[in-house]
Order: sequence, then C-alpha cells, then structure tokens
Amino acid sequence: QVQLVESGGGLVEAGGSLRLSCVASGTIISIHSMGWYRQAPGKQRELVARGTHAGDTNYADSVKGRFTITRDNVKNTVSLQMNSLRPEDTAVYYCQANIRPVGGAWHTYWGQGTQFTVSS
Repeated sequence: QVQLVESGGGLVEAGGSLRLSCVASGTIISIHSMGWYRQAPGKQRELVARGTHAGDTNYADSVKGRFTITRDNVKNTVSLQMNSLRPEDTAVYYCQANIRPVGGAWHTYWGQGTQFTVSS
C-alpha cells in the first residue's frame, strides 16, 4: 500500500520561510511526478509546484521566484522551500504523486494535507 506522508506546516509571519516535506512509502516501482497543491478556504485546490523524475519543474505564477521544489528520486521524497511568504499563501498544502506500485497501474496519490498560516 502506498502512502504519502507530509511534514512541516504551522504558523509563520509574512516575509518568513517554511519548508514542507513529503515522503512516499510502500511497494513502489516508479514515481513520475511529485508535487504540491494547496487549497485555501472557499477556493479550489490548485497546483503550487511539481517536479518530474527527469527533473523538470513547473510552478504556479504566484509562487515563482519564492518557492523551490526539490525531489530525491532515491528516497522518494519531495520538498517545498517557501520564502517571502505572504498571507495569501495560507492554505492546506497537499502532496501529490503519480506512482506505479508493485502489482498495480499508475495512480495518483494524495497526502492527508498539512495546514500552515501566514500572519500579516
């Protein structure tokens, strides 16, 4: 069984920094993309940043230049370094990964979500 477990989150002041991490565990053959989505109250879930196994990355326009996604393909982890945080970054952040598990087909998995709040 595959699981995504996130860590990080909490409360940070505007202008501050925070790092989120996610590890994929279980019987995994391969992981294509790993990334982060977020959902603020009353809004739809949106892509924040994503990285592929090959090293390609893409970011939401609102976080470009402030957030950096990093993958470790050996450890099956993905991290999101967030700098220059703004109150509008407040949301629940979800780790997402496209994984092929042993004995199964490619599937999109989600973490349980981690909340962090940026105070103004």
